[in-house]
Amino acid sequence: MPSAIHPRKDEYGRAVSIALPTAPTPPGSWIDPLQTATVVPGGAMPASLNGIAFLPWREAPVDDAGWSAVEGQGSFEEPAFEPAPGRRVAAGVVIEEPDGRVWVVHPSNAFGGYPATFPKGTRDPGMSLRATAIREAWEESGLRVVLSGFLCDLVRSRSKTRYYSARRVGGCPADMGWESQAVSLVPRARLAEVLVNPNDAPLVALLVQK
Repeated sequence: MPSAIHPRKDEYGRAVSIALPTAPTPPGSWIDPLQTATVVPGGAMPASLNGIAFLPWREAPVDDAGWSAVEGQGSFEEPAFEPAPGRRVAAGVVIEEPDGRVWVVHPSNAFGGYPATFPKGTRDPGMSLRATAIREAWEESGLRVVLSGFLCDLVRSRSKTRYYSARRVGGCPADMGWESQAVSLVPRARLAEVLVNPNDAPLVALLVQK
């Protein structure tokens, strides 16, 4: 498959070339909970899934102040976060569908050695971990989410990341930002086949046991 240009430019306004574009799956994959379904930037999507429409999130925040106040941060309890020396503080999110599948993103050009992973990113100064997780879900998967609970903290190669569980309430994965070249909905039992970077293994094991 020839290289492709991502429809969205990076934070510096530069075009992003995708060396090995991901292939989208057939339309029927979205309605079968036993199949992995994949969409590429600007790709075709069903109108809805599990009773929730796929619609662009037009009112998504555009700055740190907006994200800090974003709805969906939840009221659940979580342990205090203890940063790891020499590593960034980050937050990520596991977005679960009622049909049992989980959303994952495919970083553009397998950035950082991740052919696929969960949305995550570095916390900006003054922003909460919960707001960071919602922002990263939007930027990397195009989805609007509501956090539903604390999952775990993982020490990764460059960060210590707090992961939350979440449910989709809006957005559309075809609107993924430039950091992702595809977004997939994966059956829980197949997560280990898709998320092959060792840094994700502890979280995958936790999810498969749920």
